[in-house]
Amino acid sequence: MISSSRLDNNYREFDESIIDAINTIQLYLHLGLTTDQIRDIMYCPDEKGYDKKEDEYCEELLQIYETNLNEVNRQKRALDEAQVRLEKQIKRMKDNREKWVTVKGDEQQ
Repeated sequence: MISSSRLDNNYREFDESIIDAINTIQLYLHLGLTTDQIRDIMYCPDEKGYDKKEDEYCEELLQIYETNLNEVNRQKRALDEAQVRLEKQIKRMKDNREKWVTVKGDEQQ
């Protein structure tokens, strides 16, 4: 999905623009897409290279995108809810810290 050139020492040399492609690929992999799906998404035809079969495939990929986006949004809502609950619990515990520190100290005596 990405290309590079080889230096004299046989190390690969990547163009700076490859960083965006790598970040995009990593994002899609984290969303659960396969490398084949990612390649097809990144190289869907534009209007110049219009092909009915490829266009239908890109439509399917759009549905995969939307499904994955819905899942990400669901996970974000769950994490937001967990964050709010944790923040409330932490505040409640900090507000009552004196009570449970005193009780613990009394038990040791």
